[in-house]
Amino acid sequence: MFESDKAAGRPSFSEAHNSVTIPPQQTGILRRLFAISGPAFLVAVGYMDPGNWATDLAAGSSFNYTLLWVLLLSNLMAILLQSLAFRLGIVRGVDLAQACRLEYPRWALAPLYGLCEIAIAACDLAEVIGSAIALQLLFGLPLLVGVLLTALDTFALLFLTSLGIRKIEAVTLALIFVVAVGVVIQVFLGHPDWGGVARGFLPALPNAKALYVSIGIIGATVMPHNLYLHSSLVQTRRIGPTAADKRQAIRFNTTDSTIALNAAFFVNAGLLVMAAAIFYRSGHTDVAEIQDAYKLLTPLLGAAVAPIAFAIALLASGQSSTITGTLAGQIVMEGFLNFRLPPWVRRMITRLAAIIPAVLTIVFVGEHGTGDLLILSQVVLSLQLPFAVIPLVHFVSDRKTMGEFAVRPWLKALSWLTAVVILGLNAKLVADTVGDWSASAHGGVVLAVALPVVGVLGLFMVYIALRPLLEKILLGRREAGVGIHRPADDLAGALAKDAAPAPYRKVAVALDFSGHDAQVLTETLRLLGEQRPALALMHVVESAAARVMGGDAGDLESARDPQRLEDYAKTLRQAGFAVAVFVGYGKPVPELARLINDWGADLVVLAAHGHRGFADLFFGSTANKLRHRIRASMFVVGKK
Repeated sequence: MFESDKAAGRPSFSEAHNSVTIPPQQTGILRRLFAISGPAFLVAVGYMDPGNWATDLAAGSSFNYTLLWVLLLSNLMAILLQSLAFRLGIVRGVDLAQACRLEYPRWALAPLYGLCEIAIAACDLAEVIGSAIALQLLFGLPLLVGVLLTALDTFALLFLTSLGIRKIEAVTLALIFVVAVGVVIQVFLGHPDWGGVARGFLPALPNAKALYVSIGIIGATVMPHNLYLHSSLVQTRRIGPTAADKRQAIRFNTTDSTIALNAAFFVNAGLLVMAAAIFYRSGHTDVAEIQDAYKLLTPLLGAAVAPIAFAIALLASGQSSTITGTLAGQIVMEGFLNFRLPPWVRRMITRLAAIIPAVLTIVFVGEHGTGDLLILSQVVLSLQLPFAVIPLVHFVSDRKTMGEFAVRPWLKALSWLTAVVILGLNAKLVADTVGDWSASAHGGVVLAVALPVVGVLGLFMVYIALRPLLEKILLGRREAGVGIHRPADDLAGALAKDAAPAPYRKVAVALDFSGHDAQVLTETLRLLGEQRPALALMHVVESAAARVMGGDAGDLESARDPQRLEDYAKTLRQAGFAVAVFVGYGKPVPELARLINDWGADLVVLAAHGHRGFADLFFGSTANKLRHRIRASMFVVGKK
């Protein structure tokens, strides 16, 4: 079930929601900044996971410092997109997954959710392989045993989450420190060419393989599930309701995010610089396997500490990423499905989805295939990015829901430019990959499967990108007045055939408590005459609290409105009608449409006017939007 009228706005990650108090404005700025800081470092962990190690090692060993500019570009894109994500969470009080559930039709939610789960599984795959490799390097465990042992981190994570969000942030920050120290040691021992490092920030792509690795870097750096995660984690802070409180939260989170993601950039750049300085310079230009890098460190550097620091940093990277990957999975499931599994069940499902392909690769391909699998996992992440980025840009640009906090035109343009860059790189990757597959021995079979999948995903992406424009064209006030019309209906034949039309069975009456409800009900009874169909009185509570908390809002409007409907229903029941009462919470059009369709009404009666804040339900294009979402006939009562 994708929607629930009682829990439409239930916060995801509810055990930590509003759990961290922000000091008042009169306290020192550093205290307030410290209280808000933390979510971005949890997000930044995903930018240093073992998938990044694989892509950074491949980039540095194969292309020297040439692809450093890709890392920098990816980092700037990440800072921009994460700022949009936390802005959405702070202003609207919903995460990206919840926003998709509120805005998109049900048929579109299933593929959006499925693609997001695939991305999370791909991310977890990188963490499983990375942690298993680290265990092998440190303790000599077979890779297959290490992969299976990673299932045990489920229980460690459950213990950690029970300690509270600030403890999770502290542990994660400590693991980040371990990773950073390990990488710094490698760079220090590698003695890089700093002139070459500087030239690496000049854009260049030597060949098609560099493009593949570059897209892997973008997928490893700008991670789609991090956008869902960040929009939820900022809600762990108890941000005040005023515009000033939200502005402060956005400002401080911008600082937090910039510091954390730049730290991640320096870790990734350090890995690439290390690979270039140690492996490319020594002629080992095909080091894409983490195990190969480990084995070569001592012979090439002559320092026994280098491989140990490398393995410890890799293990810390895998375990820290496991924390955020699990939180992202919980948030995505709750946001899209409005459904919550016990944390250990959710964790085991995600981990099994990662362990199975890792085990199959090791068994059938061998341990040498794990490097390619790591890079492939990052490419999968990159391919899912547009389906998270495009909705996010739409949401934060919408002035109706974001108000004064909607992004400014220049930032909107920059965001769309970022999305276009991602789309362009992905299109190039898909074209090259499908071309390579078509040249293989089984090219015909591969193309028969790949082309329909690519085509369907491409059309779905176009729909997601153009949906606001399509909605404005199809559901706006303006009726199409040009073109070739259908032939006139045979009215005489229709009248003769249906001279005695069937009576209405179910009639829904939408009420807005604007002072004209009696008029709406009177017109309804006059329209029905002697008919006594089943009636349903419907109302949508649209208060700010109801939009966020749903039926759990507990505000005055949420408490009084159901009783007012019951009072109307009692009067109608005394007149001989069977009357049901339905109350929705949140945005009027989708909520009313859901109530009407679920009840199966064949006639809907509503007013052509309403009170402030609810008037959009009945004025012009909004009423037009409703008629496109329901199967029933509509009768609009004009104001007298």
